[in-house]
Amino acid sequence: MNYAVLGTNDMRASTAFYDGLFAGAGLRTMAPSDRMTYWLGADFAFAVAIPFDEQPATRGNGTMIGFCVGTRDEVERMHALALDLGGTCEGAPDQRGPKSSAYLRDPDGNKLCLSD
Repeated sequence: MNYAVLGTNDMRASTAFYDGLFAGAGLRTMAPSDRMTYWLGADFAFAVAIPFDEQPATRGNGTMIGFCVGTRDEVERMHALALDLGGTCEGAPDQRGPKSSAYLRDPDGNKLCLSD
């Protein structure tokens, strides 16, 4: 995958959420316009954007973005952090098959998975 983009209706709130969630991850933030913000790593690109067609951003039913965060402890830490930043729990950290994972929604309702 080259990159992933999630829609937002509130760029300020969405940027604050992901800045907090990705704090300490070594990602570079770039905002090429007032409608899009990227978080970039060596082999990682993620963005939030106000839709180009200027219609409201909606979450996709069945759509989810997964982030490999390295360890079970990091899954637990980031899940708790996401909830403190205004996200909502969709599945507490737990062992699911071979992976430790947790599920949440960002402030726009986009579903995320954090796994080891």
